[in-house]
Amino acid sequence: MQNDGNCGARSAARTVITALLLTFSLTAQSQEAGTNTGTIPDDYYRAELVVLERIVQPEAVNERMADRKVEPTPDTEEILRAVGLDGTAETSLDLAPKGELYLHGAAQRLERSGRYRVLVEAGWYEAFPPDYEGQPLRVAVGDWLDGANTREIEGTITIDRQRYLHVGVHLNHWQLSKNDAPQSVSALPDEGNQADPAAGTVNGTGAGSSDLGSLATGGDVQSTVSAPPVELLTWIRETRRMRSEEIHFLDSPTIGVLVFFKKIEASE
Repeated sequence: MQNDGNCGARSAARTVITALLLTFSLTAQSQEAGTNTGTIPDDYYRAELVVLERIVQPEAVNERMADRKVEPTPDTEEILRAVGLDGTAETSLDLAPKGELYLHGAAQRLERSGRYRVLVEAGWYEAFPPDYEGQPLRVAVGDWLDGANTREIEGTITIDRQRYLHVGVHLNHWQLSKNDAPQSVSALPDEGNQADPAAGTVNGTGAGSSDLGSLATGGDVQSTVSAPPVELLTWIRETRRMRSEEIHFLDSPTIGVLVFFKKIEASE
């Protein structure tokens, strides 16, 4: 649960976002659909997503989520933006030029404020018919966390449509664990080999060294393994209905996601 101080921080962050968006005049633009086929399908949209990191010291975050259980991020072949160890970024989407994006100017202004870092700025054209069930889009951005094999912000964003468009954001913000002391757990050695300390690491999926406890038996031995190298700082777990041509903002104390949909008509 969030305490009053944390709620105040989130409220202040939202106030800043709102003020910056209001001072930036977002003018609706007539855009080409980005296709040369001459035919625009029904329920055709330009989807835009901006993922922001709020620049704040971890100790200033009042949430206490280090012990929160996190379900593993589902495997998905669809990628919004995933940055590897070497800094190479991947996406499975056919992205539109940033100059076409309705949110481009707002993202620039937020970054220039010095309070936010833009980690993802993406837009693409796609048909979202009724009963559309989108695949989760993988996100892995932010700083690389040494020893954890993950970016600090990872998870998925999913777009669905029933009668209305819905966006589900499941993002985790990890930090290096402050509890780096060895832990003793009961583990059954395999053919005389000691338990592998690497089995207690976390790669951003929430799996921890406590899983070794399931191996304990009456003849177990005590093995010392390292504490998980990362812990949860904050997360976003929210699904929200989206209206076309409105800016929507989903956030946690350290992460923000701007969402915008532009319906593309045949005359555009």
